[in-house]
Amino acid sequence: MIQISEKIPQSIIRQAKDKSTPITIRIGKEGITDSVVSELSDQLSKRGLVKTKANRGMLNSSSERTEAFSGLADATGSRLVHSRGNTAVFWSGRS
Repeated sequence: MIQISEKIPQSIIRQAKDKSTPITIRIGKEGITDSVVSELSDQLSKRGLVKTKANRGMLNSSSERTEAFSGLADATGSRLVHSRGNTAVFWSGRS
């Protein structure tokens, strides 16, 4: 199971779980590359909350998703707010 960061405001959690929040980053067939990490960092600095999705077949098992999403959060200095299937929402930590 993916460990969601603690001390996240309820407003951020509601926004992360909202289905109308657009997916702005796709993890393609090459997986998590430096460009994905860079793009996530850039978007987090501008928006604060970014929704990502891995293409079908990329992260098949729960352990692969846990490792990938936790690694992305660590690499960008963000917090994993919500994760469901191949979709994850990251928060920069600022409101």
